[in-house]
Amino acid sequence: MNESDSIKEMDNLHGFSQDSEAKRLYEDRQKYLHDEASKLESAKMAGVKQVAKNLLEMNLELTIIAKATGLTEQVIKNL
Repeated sequence: MNESDSIKEMDNLHGFSQDSEAKRLYEDRQKYLHDEASKLESAKMAGVKQVAKNLLEMNLELTIIAKATGLTEQVIKNL
């Protein structure tokens, strides 16, 4: 983003602060995007944990599972 874009963005944000309905809509949209990102992250983590469980059932070593999934050995032990 260049300086001109930054100035335009600041002007847009200033305009939002003057219009309470636009500000509310903006905040609602930000909350929605944050909630969606949280849901996706939770789903991703559930998938990673399921893969770790499957690898445990295959009797792979904890260090290998940890390296493959990015989970700590302690988290894997607790699965």
